[in-house]
Amino acid sequence: MTNAHADYVLGLADDALVSAQRMGWWISRAPQLEEDVALANIGLDQLGQARTLLAHAGSLEGEGRGEDDLAYFRDERDFRNVKLVERPQTDFAVTMARLLVFATWQAELYAVLAHSSDPTLAGVAGKAVKEVAYHVDHARQWVLRLGDGTDESHLRMQVAVDAEWPFVEELFGAVDPALVADGIAADPTVLRPAVLGRVGRVLGEATLTVPHLAPAVAGGREGLHTEHLGFLLAEMQHLSRSHPGASW
Repeated sequence: MTNAHADYVLGLADDALVSAQRMGWWISRAPQLEEDVALANIGLDQLGQARTLLAHAGSLEGEGRGEDDLAYFRDERDFRNVKLVERPQTDFAVTMARLLVFATWQAELYAVLAHSSDPTLAGVAGKAVKEVAYHVDHARQWVLRLGDGTDESHLRMQVAVDAEWPFVEELFGAVDPALVADGIAADPTVLRPAVLGRVGRVLGEATLTVPHLAPAVAGGREGLHTEHLGFLLAEMQHLSRSHPGASW
């Protein structure tokens, strides 16, 4: 895909889609029933964002591919999500640390994109900004509870934040300047201080330390992923690839 506009939308779609798939792992595994429902609903919000963005990316691409084609019939190297969302999050503290960062980034991103010159993108963002406000608050409450809880919960929350932090910087990777100039895309240099400031305040309130760690190697936007994405896609795409064209 060489269309910069389509590629930008596809990256945002893949972020939401892969995050939704990871969030779905918690269904039936969350620490309490209420949390099971909450995480499922967060995943469904992300899936809804992904579906509309995938359909829009397919339309911009102009090759006749729809949301299902892009979700189920692309290979690992064709996905454009950041690495933050693709790694396993089977530790609850990791899930909350990642959700805090990712949802805060989405909140700032969608607030800008709600005024995008791309009307479809603006419409998706205008709806999604209300959804991710809840995601941010949900993650914040758990980070506060665990960070400022027992010695054990504090330690595990700090370890989780440290594990996620090297993957944060990729969220602010370069975007085609023409898309920003045309009012289509959000400028990542504007998002970065806003996101890190909000996350830092939550971590401080939770008696946690903002890590000073070197960024992990990026490349997700170019299709260079961790070893974990292939396994995630194999599970997510198995049914559609085994029965192409099936409906029920």
